[in-house]
Amino acid sequence: MTDQQHEHVRVAVIGSGFGGLGAAVRLRREGITDFVVLERADSVGGTWRDNSYPGCACDVPSHLYSFSFAPNPDWPRTFSGQEHIRAYLEHVADTFGLRPHVRLNHEVLMMRWDTDARRWDIETSQGRLTADVVVSATGPLSDPKIPEIPGIAEFPGKVFHSARWDHDYDLTGKRVAMVGTGASAIQIVPSIQPKAGRLTVFQRTPPWVMPRVDRKITTAERWMHRQLPFTGAARRGLLWGIRELQVQAFTKRPNELGLIERLAKANIAKHIKDPELRARLTPSYRIGCKRILLSSTYYPALARPNVEVVASGLREVRGSTVVGADRSEREVDAIIFGTGFHVTDMPIAERVVGAEGITLAEAWKDGMESLRGATAAGFPNWMTIIGPNTGLGNSSMILMIESQLNYMADYMRQLNVLGEGTVLSPRPSAVHAWNRKVQDRMKRTVWNTGGCTSWYLDANGRNTTIWPGTTGEFRSATRQVDLGEYEVVRGPKAVTGAAAKAEAAAGSAEAAR
Repeated sequence: MTDQQHEHVRVAVIGSGFGGLGAAVRLRREGITDFVVLERADSVGGTWRDNSYPGCACDVPSHLYSFSFAPNPDWPRTFSGQEHIRAYLEHVADTFGLRPHVRLNHEVLMMRWDTDARRWDIETSQGRLTADVVVSATGPLSDPKIPEIPGIAEFPGKVFHSARWDHDYDLTGKRVAMVGTGASAIQIVPSIQPKAGRLTVFQRTPPWVMPRVDRKITTAERWMHRQLPFTGAARRGLLWGIRELQVQAFTKRPNELGLIERLAKANIAKHIKDPELRARLTPSYRIGCKRILLSSTYYPALARPNVEVVASGLREVRGSTVVGADRSEREVDAIIFGTGFHVTDMPIAERVVGAEGITLAEAWKDGMESLRGATAAGFPNWMTIIGPNTGLGNSSMILMIESQLNYMADYMRQLNVLGEGTVLSPRPSAVHAWNRKVQDRMKRTVWNTGGCTSWYLDANGRNTTIWPGTTGEFRSATRQVDLGEYEVVRGPKAVTGAAAKAEAAAGSAEAAR
């Protein structure tokens, strides 16, 4: 097939989780229908499709963990389980007519910017296509991270990551090693403890865990939210407001978290009577430095007689023997890794080649940087959803995603006003200025001062993951594109940001008339 015969689209969206489906809905609302959603799996859902481990659920209240433009009055619980969130995303795909745009089993192998043609050349597992604009919505929690453990390849038993759960493997009566104590592990442990013969939890660093106040949402509540939609909106607004008020403690006054820390210690004491085990489970860093986890069943499960907590990481595997960093040994039948994801070194970055012929991973070798969490210098007409420094430590990522969708929508409007063939590429100076501000604000936060090493930090110890402010501040910062921060390429030469900005404003005014 020749280049001319390759399918060409206005926009290629990569991924079909919350970010990808949200982008698709927003594109349609902007009147853009010439787009595809490329999904490597055989169904939509993103991380809520991939993570199907026992006990998988969200730690953000249901009514805040949904799109504002697609409220769900029928959430069955105050904190939704994986199956309900996945069903919600399937519902969004159907309700907003996204299915014709979705290309399942289309893994993106490489994306290259063609400077001459001013488009992206995309190679997928099902063939090639080109696009004027790429919206990467692969998400930071999509590629499991398994540490390199000596001897793991020769382990005769079963090995899998929490995000690739083997449902065909029966854990009943088995000796199981759970590696990691993060958000997934604290849900898995209580779920498999009753059936496992012996459960050994390898804990490198203990998490702070607060009770999870979960309950069924009553029939009357669901009826009210269906019949009186403003009540659901009010519930969402209250949940949002409470979390916005908490942000100051995380970002400016970490010492105010002392009360929460005392409550967390009381939670440990309530369930763990053994003083030695209690000491192993009590963190030495400030609460909030790592994400505060929610569970009312984790500590009771650890106190059961068939569970042992090893206060070290997994060092090596010798046959069917697992060896901790403390050199203790246990015989196990299965090893489950709850060791997180490639967040600061996302594999998709290896598959994006920009205008200068280097990959995004190479451009980010000293740390991820983007303009307003969306666009990267040297990568024209490309943007990411849930980009650098857009993560949250205490609220719903859907709020951040919707803010980035606002930015994407205005980005497309600017391209349309400026005319066919226009290219927007963020100025390196603008990218650096934005990130300097972000990192300056980060210095006072609990994530940088709390005394822990978290997955928020990259290999250089720099926090390139979390947004150091409120979701309201981020929404304001991403409300519209400032063309002064971009090099605007039209025709044979570049147009200055100021001139393009004036022209775009004039075009918008004309369109309004």
